[in-house]
Amino acid sequence: MKAPAFWDKQNWFSTVLLPPSWLYNAASKWVQGRKTPYRAPVPVICVGNLTVGGTGKTPTVIALIKRLTEQGATVHAVSRGYGGTETGPTLVEIGPHTAEEVGDEPLLIASYAPIWVARDRAAGVRAAVNAGADIIVLDDGHQNASVAKDLSIIVVDAAYGFGNERVLPAGPLREAISAGMNRADVVVLIGEPKTPWPETFHGKPVLRAALHPRFSGMSLDGARVLAFAGIGRPEKFFETVAAQGAIIEDREVFSDHQVYNRPIIDRLMARAEAQDLMIVTTEKDMVKLPEYTRGKIWPIPVDLIFDHEEKLTVFDLFTGRNSNERSPI
Repeated sequence: MKAPAFWDKQNWFSTVLLPPSWLYNAASKWVQGRKTPYRAPVPVICVGNLTVGGTGKTPTVIALIKRLTEQGATVHAVSRGYGGTETGPTLVEIGPHTAEEVGDEPLLIASYAPIWVARDRAAGVRAAVNAGADIIVLDDGHQNASVAKDLSIIVVDAAYGFGNERVLPAGPLREAISAGMNRADVVVLIGEPKTPWPETFHGKPVLRAALHPRFSGMSLDGARVLAFAGIGRPEKFFETVAAQGAIIEDREVFSDHQVYNRPIIDRLMARAEAQDLMIVTTEKDMVKLPEYTRGKIWPIPVDLIFDHEEKLTVFDLFTGRNSNERSPI
């Protein structure tokens, strides 16, 4: 889904949509208030956001998994599996499973930790605990009240922020900023903001980070490329490619979670061949491409790097929190 242009700023059209926006917000509060959250016997960390579309949640989840694994934790992730057909709980397997079955983001995360796809997130958390997880990372789910969280991280795309700061459909927000931040513990701000951000936001610490390409023996400096992406904010990917010295001669934007069929792939490859261009895309898009594209289309993997590693101790604040309230499965 491509975000409507009017979500960027408050105008007459977004104002007209305020009544349904109020209804959406009220309905969301009502649904959250009716649920009794399941409290897992192990810590649960939620990586979520307040807006629809891409903010950098998946790189944040992966960075968090790496950090916790390095500390000796047995980490499992749980995802709704957006775009997939599996209802779960299903343990994602690279190879047997496709993006059409489990979603593209779970396939990407599966390279770093066991991940469960479950429409019922509480069931997914139970499955992870039963499989031996001692820490669980929820990929998205800040607005889902079915699971109690020990640490809630809000990821913000610094360049976009919160758009016009209005709730769907008048703006990109899933809920009001104040309501979402009341349940949050920390903000991860990714990229360079257009306006200065404070060290705390709604009383919560702000950690600053950026996405950096990870190459192994490949350089884009001076390369003429065709770049394509089907992510929430594809311009971020194009900026990353250009920042590495690549010359983007051709580009194409697809919808977030785009399914790539043979005609689409053949069209892209024919365009690149006609112009003698290298084809590059995101890791998230690459996991959805068939095997025959390997060596013909190149993924540009990225790592989330924090500005101040010493501040990441905030991630450890969840340890032991509410441990006396934990109940057996």
